[in-house]
Formats: sequence, C-alpha cells, structure tokens
Amino acid sequence: MRIIRYSKLWYLISLLVIVPGIISLLTQGLNLGIDFQGGIMLELEFPNPVSSAELRSAVESLGQNGQIQLAGEKIFILKIKELPEKETQTFIQGLEKKFPGMKVNRNEIVSGVVGKELTAKAIYALTIAGLLMIVYITIRFELYFGIAAVLALVHDVLVTIGLFSIFRWEVDSTFIAAILTIVGYSINDTIVIFDRIRENLKNMAKEPLERIVDVSIRETIVRSLTTGMTVIIGLIALLVFGGESTKNFTIAMLIGCISGSYSSIFCASPIWYSIKTTLAKDKSRLQTSVK
Repeated sequence: MRIIRYSKLWYLISLLVIVPGIISLLTQGLNLGIDFQGGIMLELEFPNPVSSAELRSAVESLGQNGQIQLAGEKIFILKIKELPEKETQTFIQGLEKKFPGMKVNRNEIVSGVVGKELTAKAIYALTIAGLLMIVYITIRFELYFGIAAVLALVHDVLVTIGLFSIFRWEVDSTFIAAILTIVGYSINDTIVIFDRIRENLKNMAKEPLERIVDVSIRETIVRSLTTGMTVIIGLIALLVFGGESTKNFTIAMLIGCISGSYSSIFCASPIWYSIKTTLAKDKSRLQTSVK
C-alpha cells in the first residue's frame, strides 16, 4: 500500500469536495433553520395518535415547511417560519380541520438569537479544542503530529459544512452537535495511526520514512475501516428508521464519519509526512525525531 506516494491524489480528491463547498458557502451560504433565523413555535396536542409523517404532510399541504419534534404520546412541537398574525391563525385553523379536536397548547415567537449564540460558542469550543489538541499531541508525540491532526479535523468540518451548503440541507441546532461529535470521532481514529507511526519510527529506524508511514497505515487500516463501517451502518439505520426529527443530524454524522475515516488514512499521515520532509533541516534523522 503506497499511501504517501499518491498523497497528491488524495489531496486532489479532498479539494474536489472542499473547494465547491467553499464556493457554495460564499455564494449562497447555508440553509439556516428556524433555530437560527427565528420563527413560530406551536405545541400541538392531538386527541388520537398522529405520526410525524402525517403531521408533516398536513403542514406541507398548507404551504409551510417546519421542524417537527415529538414531545409526548400525542404532543408535537412544530416550528415554522414567522408569519403575520392573520396567516398564523389561518394556518392553525387549517390544521384543526385536518385534525379535529387538536389543541394548541403554546403559540410563541422564537428568536434566532439562541442559535447564533450556540454557533458562536461552538466556534469558540472548536478553536480552543484545536489549540489544546495541538498542545497535548505535541507533548505526547510532537508538534508536527498535532498540526497534521488538526488540519485533518478542519478537512472533515469543511467537507460536512460544504456539502450541506451545496445540497441546501437545513442546518439546525443538531447540526452543531453533529460537528462537535465528528471532531471527537475523527481525532480518535487519527491518533491510533499516529501512535503506530511513532512505534515504527523506533522499530524500523533504518527504513525510509515513507515506508514507515505506509506500513503503519497498513497495520491499522483494518481497525480504522471496521470502526468506520460499524458507525456508518448504525447511522444508515438511524437515517432510514429514525424519522425526520433526526434526519439532518444523521446526514451530518454520516458525512463526517466517512470524511473522518478517509482523512485519518489518506490525509493526516501524508500531511505529517509533507510537513516533516519540508520543514526538517536534517532529513537523515527523520526516522528518530519522535520521542
């Protein structure tokens, strides 16, 4: 397996996804949901059990799109974009005709400020986490490993956000949770490979650095693919059977896990190798430079 030899190909594949995503973000942005833009929140109670699909069909037939969340046996939280008071009443009356006996327990205007605050805090969290990861990995391994690991995380985040922008999938508060989860998943997979590289730098000290990295990836690739496929299978099941309320979260996680598995194998180690061979002054000592 010659991962390092074809590193430019792996970079090109990543850029073919990331660059269109960045262009989409700059031109059309993200399809922000009510959590970020604000809207109307309705708590609806039905006399008989109603499925999310039935309620969504009724909402769409009345010309609206919204977020639907099950809040009880016969209670749903429905969030739609903000409407004039008269149109809101017309919409509610339309639902009452489709579901006789339906009660509106709450009718509130939701501000998008909470979503914006959550986004800001998520960005702060990712920035601080990235810096602390570099510090920890530098202590545990070396600085170049830390830089490569964080760059691989940035890769996964850009891929996920970019695809959401391109395909206009709705971004809600669960998307933030998915991004933070993806970061944790991806860094774990990357560290496993880096740890094997560190061991082989000692065990294979006389071998070329390129071969050491390729051997290390080959020795851990089954573990990486097995872990990734296990998570992906679970996410596919959640996407099929989980319903609309978890759809956006699941799609984000699915993209992130696939990207995370790819970047851990084909990006993180080649990035480390590129940094090492570019910045190291004494290339003859590359094999023994890690603690």
